[in-house]
Amino acid sequence: MTLPCIALIAHDEKKDDMVAFARQHQQALSKFRLVATGTTGGRIQDACPGLPVTRLKSGPLGGDQQIGAMIATGEVEMLIFFIDPLTSLPHDVDVKALTRLATVYDIPMALNRATAERLIDFQ
Repeated sequence: MTLPCIALIAHDEKKDDMVAFARQHQQALSKFRLVATGTTGGRIQDACPGLPVTRLKSGPLGGDQQIGAMIATGEVEMLIFFIDPLTSLPHDVDVKALTRLATVYDIPMALNRATAERLIDFQ
């Protein structure tokens, strides 16, 4: 039986928050298959060595699109994406496309830690 899949992404200014979230919820996250964009996934692996995370490409290098494709095929069932609304991002169009796909395919999506914690608590 395949575990349900959660995608984890965090903008640069939110990576520390994502790592803290993963540490705090390591036991709950271990019940899922986790995929993450490259840098975010590496930071989570370093902080939570027992938590397997499949690392994809970095967001600006196509990782956002990889996760978007996984949402479209039904492989990713939840998106936790800690966005930084205060920093201009050159790949902002990719971010919008990813959140659009999560909406179109009607999967749970958290764009901040408070929502992510509620979603994890309900699992």
